[in-house]
Amino acid sequence: MHPGIEHFFKAFGWSLAGLKAAWRNEMAFRQECIAGIVLIPSAIWLGETGVERAVLLASLLLVLSLELVNSAIEAAVDRCSEEHHPLAGRAKDLGSAAVFVSLVATVAIWGLILCPHYF
Repeated sequence: MHPGIEHFFKAFGWSLAGLKAAWRNEMAFRQECIAGIVLIPSAIWLGETGVERAVLLASLLLVLSLELVNSAIEAAVDRCSEEHHPLAGRAKDLGSAAVFVSLVATVAIWGLILCPHYF
């Protein structure tokens, strides 16, 4: 097999392993995925144009992506030390803040697209 294709399939497997680990170990990721079961079809149905559908879907996927990054940061920090350290706390807080900002952006995007008369 060509090295590039082989690497693609290995990377795909690693990505699936990461998704499985997030599902198994991260309650927030599971909650956001469950919300996505309702919101993804809603985005497709409620968006009036392809661009609206794409933006609604992208906002949801951004939340999931940042939740995965936040979980990776927390796992790496915990691996280094379970002892409290101000920098470790800051790293975890910043990852959490990134997820929060993406959630706020998602609410704003959905509001602007679905209820433009209120904004």
